Amino acid sequence: MTMDIRLARIDSRLLHGQVATVWTKTVSPNRILVVSDVVAQDELRKMLIVQAAPPGVRANVITVDKMIEIYHSPLFDGVKPLVLTDTPQSMARLVAGGLDFKATGIDIGSLAYSAGMVMVTNAIAVGPAEAAALYQLQAAGLTIFAQKVPTDKKVDVMPLLAKNGFEAPSQIK
Repeated sequence: MTMDIRLARIDSRLLHGQVATVWTKTVSPNRILVVSDVVAQDELRKMLIVQAAPPGVRANVITVDKMIEIYHSPLFDGVKPLVLTDTPQSMARLVAGGLDFKATGIDIGSLAYSAGMVMVTNAIAVGPAEAAALYQLQAAGLTIFAQKVPTDKKVDVMPLLAKNGFEAPSQIK
C-alpha cells in the first residue's frame, strides 16, 4: 500500500485560493504537500503556505527528496495528499523517484512567465527546461493537462508544446 494521491498539480503559485478552496473540496485530501526545494528553505513562505491551508486539511512544505522518502514509507500509507510542485522539473524528479501519478495525471494550474519562455496558454509559460520535464513526464506514461479549476475542461498540454516550437526529444534531429 502507498499514499492515495488525490491530485498532482504544478502551479508556480503553489497553495493559493483556488487550490485551498475549490480543489480541496473536489478531491478531498487529508494533507496538502507542497514540494519545493526552494520554498522548503524559506521560513516565511513556509509559514504563509501552512496558514493558507483550509480548515481540516494540514499543509506541509517539504523538499523533493523528502517527498520521495515519505512516499515509499509505510508510515504514510494512510495519507491522501494533494501534491503541489512549483515547476515541471520538480514533478519530473518525483516521478523519477518512484511516485505514481498515473491515476491522477499531472494538472498544470499556472506557470509564471520569465525571460526566454513562451506563453502556451494564458496562464502557462514554458521554456526549454520546462518543456523537457513535461516530455519526460509524458514518456513516463502520464497525462499532462491544464485545468485551473475542476469545472474547467481539461486541455492536453502536449500539443501546445509542439505548436509553440518545443519538439519532443525523439523528434529533435
